[in-house]
Amino acid sequence: MIACLQRVSRACVRVEDAVVGSVDRGLLVFLGVAKGDTGREVDKLAARVSKYRCFPAEDGGKPMDKSILDLGLGALVVSQFTLCADTRRGLRPGFDPAMPPELAEPMYESFVARLRECGVAHVASGRFGAMMQVELVNEGPVTLLLEQRPQSR
Repeated sequence: MIACLQRVSRACVRVEDAVVGSVDRGLLVFLGVAKGDTGREVDKLAARVSKYRCFPAEDGGKPMDKSILDLGLGALVVSQFTLCADTRRGLRPGFDPAMPPELAEPMYESFVARLRECGVAHVASGRFGAMMQVELVNEGPVTLLLEQRPQSR
């Protein structure tokens, strides 16, 4: 499971010109679910995302000292199977490492629910499998990749 975190001032996702999810200052989380991922990876990655220190302290201290939990910020989670692409060779990505959609969707929904259970103030989401337009203002810019791999890999 892969999460691409972007620290944002604001972000929203649209489907057919309608906003389906948005967040003010917080994290935009693009989530890729790979073959072999389980509920264990969902739990671990959601806990990491909620506590990941990528915001500056309000007192001007360390630039990466606070998490969305620390600051009471939200997260917008958008499914993105392309994060699981095999790009090691050639000129076209291969998507064999991505979990099939019928199995990935429940994992995605579980990740969104788990973020809420972790205490994230506001959790919004895109629409799994839909053609989406994502608008964001990246703060910093700060973009980070978190990976949570099953033990057997």
